[in-house]
Amino acid sequence: MKFQKVFKRSVLYLTMFPALFLVMVNVQAAPKTKPNVIVIYTDDQGSIDLNIYGAKDLQTPNMDALVQDGVRFTQFYGAPVCSPSRAGLLTGKTPQRAGVPGNIPSVPETTRGLKSEQYTMAEMFKDAGYKTAHIGKWHLGDQSGMLPNDQGFDYSFGHHVGCIDNFSHFYYWRGPNRHDLYRNGKEVFYNGQFFPDLMVKEASAFLEENKDNPFFIYYALNTPHYPYQGTPEWLKYYQDKGVAYPRDLYAAFLSTQDDKIGELISKLKALNLYENTIIVFQSDNGYSTEERAHFGGGNAGSYRGAKSCLFEGGYRVPAAITWPAKLPKNQIRDQFAVNADWMPTLAELCDINLDTKDLDGKSLMPVINDEQAKSQHNEIFSWQHGKQWATRNGKWKLLGNPVDKTNKAPLTDDDKIFLVNLEIDPGEMNNLASNHPDLVQKLTKQYEEWLKVNTQD
Repeated sequence: MKFQKVFKRSVLYLTMFPALFLVMVNVQAAPKTKPNVIVIYTDDQGSIDLNIYGAKDLQTPNMDALVQDGVRFTQFYGAPVCSPSRAGLLTGKTPQRAGVPGNIPSVPETTRGLKSEQYTMAEMFKDAGYKTAHIGKWHLGDQSGMLPNDQGFDYSFGHHVGCIDNFSHFYYWRGPNRHDLYRNGKEVFYNGQFFPDLMVKEASAFLEENKDNPFFIYYALNTPHYPYQGTPEWLKYYQDKGVAYPRDLYAAFLSTQDDKIGELISKLKALNLYENTIIVFQSDNGYSTEERAHFGGGNAGSYRGAKSCLFEGGYRVPAAITWPAKLPKNQIRDQFAVNADWMPTLAELCDINLDTKDLDGKSLMPVINDEQAKSQHNEIFSWQHGKQWATRNGKWKLLGNPVDKTNKAPLTDDDKIFLVNLEIDPGEMNNLASNHPDLVQKLTKQYEEWLKVNTQD
């Protein structure tokens, strides 16, 4: 009864003052001040390939400034190759439970990919009222039901398979050669235009269109993944500095990436969006040693291994989160964390009611807020890549059938089970398995139990 009286009085009052009515309607229609979110996901960037992470021969001022503006992690893990890393990021699950244990083959007839029944980070934000965009690389399946627009993205621009030439936008590395550039599932042609420039252009247009509404952008760079196609200016810079091949090619592409990230940040600032935008920055996996990547160019520092390895250099990656309006700046966290943690972390930061009971990721907010907090996983986690596997429990890590793409030291038959103490040997050069048979047995059982839960029928 009280509500009815107030409502009738309000209607009568507003009919007498229509201008006030319009003002009140506009006030009620004003967007909420939810934070915007951008996930910047780089491709095959080495474990220390930022100045702020230890590289001494690179120019990365924009990425360094971004990372320094927030909280950066030193024990952060993706996956050893591209597709599983992206699946873990977007679902908050291990790649195995997300149904993407390995790279999605870049052939049109494949039925492998991220299935529509998986609930993605994009769907989480869309359900919370955000406008959502995928810009860049996908590599999670190119069949109906697996494409970005099928997985919660209102808008999508980029390539569907693992890599493209940045000027022709063709996938050349497994025949038949094919053009691979799409906007919302429809093939588009920008022959001769540099793909990283197109990404900035597309993101800028999306920002302009949605500057008054909360948005989520998955900004999935294809750099510094091969083919190395840095700008001529950066290539000349590194060659003039005497940087040796193939580091010069990789470094030029990485600094080009840095320029483009800088342009994106500048656009956010020009639109007065930077302060209220959460930005996650992470590489998907370690640097590549493939022939198409000139057998290297990246740097994992003291860590052993590279892309496709379960030694640390294969999937221990630079990672950080910034939110200038609310999160602490220039903070370092040494706690163990994984990329599946971003989904529940962002849900908590954005006040989204996410059911986390089926997720493998944990919110990192306790760690972000307190440098003394324990790892949310208690440093217990497992991974699998083909015949390789690894499991961790605190300082101890056990690897099965390890592969070292960097060939830092020989691996013999005795190293098929490889135990390491990461506290004293983060470079994983000393196999302690024969010294600790009980610990090998314990960790093997830990992995086997993980495998039972993570193996799909």
